[in-house]
Amino acid sequence: MYNGNIGWWASQTGAVNNRAQDGILPHNPLCWFSMRYFLAKTDPETYAVDQLAKEKKTVWDGVTNPQAVRAIREMRPADRVLIYHSGGQAAIVGLAKATSEPRPDPKNPKSAVVELEFLRRIDPPVTLATIKQSHLFDDWALVRQGRLSTMAVPDEFIEWLRGQTSAKID
Repeated sequence: MYNGNIGWWASQTGAVNNRAQDGILPHNPLCWFSMRYFLAKTDPETYAVDQLAKEKKTVWDGVTNPQAVRAIREMRPADRVLIYHSGGQAAIVGLAKATSEPRPDPKNPKSAVVELEFLRRIDPPVTLATIKQSHLFDDWALVRQGRLSTMAVPDEFIEWLRGQTSAKID
């Protein structure tokens, strides 16, 4: 029986609080086990959501911007990753799930990689133009920092996104 003490609960259930150990525990200690959302950009000519759908899994690598690498290092298994096509019509086109802990990129010690598993396409895609026109997320890195390839997604955006597409955003 849970007695209101999260430490006691974790010790009784064997739960490990990796987010607290990593220094990214949210203010609400009961949230450490909740999944987070991230966005990862890809040029569809280099790696399209169709390729991820076909392969089912991939190692997300090649990220070099320190802020984007930090976002990858914050990912944990079960976190959701919005797949964003940056070329052509810039849009959120898919949803994936992190299936591994982040680890150093063997090709670049300053970078990190994480394994992703394809979940579904976002149909219809939600375009950057639609996001910008809402003016609800003008302070978010997707809108402010056009070249940032990987970033955390605000909870408010996920709620808004659910209203923009028929695709399940879980």
